[in-house]
Amino acid sequence: MGLDDKVENTKDRLAGRGKEAVGAATDDESLRAEGRGQQTEADVKDAGEKVKDAGEKVKDAFKR
Repeated sequence: MGLDDKVENTKDRLAGRGKEAVGAATDDESLRAEGRGQQTEADVKDAGEKVKDAGEKVKDAFKR
């Protein structure tokens, strides 16, 4: 996983936490849900990047 991907996913996760917190403070369930969704999206992107990295390691192992 590249540093740019990590930074972008962390930024999305933090923005989602902020939205969720503001939604909770203002009793806005829609904003809370949007924030939770944004956090989940960042988690899924992280998982995808980890799978991609693992695939590259396997590919490199077979090149030897």
